[in-house]
Amino acid sequence: MILLVDDTPTNIDILISILGDDYDISVALCGEDALEIMEEELPDLVFLDVLMPGISGYEVLEHMKGQDSLKTIPVVFLSGNSEETERQKGLSLGAEEYLVKPIDAGAVMAQAKKYC
Repeated sequence: MILLVDDTPTNIDILISILGDDYDISVALCGEDALEIMEEELPDLVFLDVLMPGISGYEVLEHMKGQDSLKTIPVVFLSGNSEETERQKGLSLGAEEYLVKPIDAGAVMAQAKKYC
């Protein structure tokens, strides 16, 4: 299962259109919901928006890395912020990749194939 976490429904729709035919998908519209979903079912991969209301994607990943059951789940950040410092921050927190929006179907599919 791939968990898609983004507070913008359009981005979720795009990701589902890319991945939905090949993978089981679960969706969360905020970081809090993502963590609740992960308590019930461990995803094989998480595509995680960085800037969301409530807890940010960075905070979600920090929480995941502090939990034995979640710390090995691969995370790919999705962000509208293309600054290298933000990319480096995401990678230093333990993300496998940091993709910049608009969402690139080929890059998303490549990450899914790599981890699922």
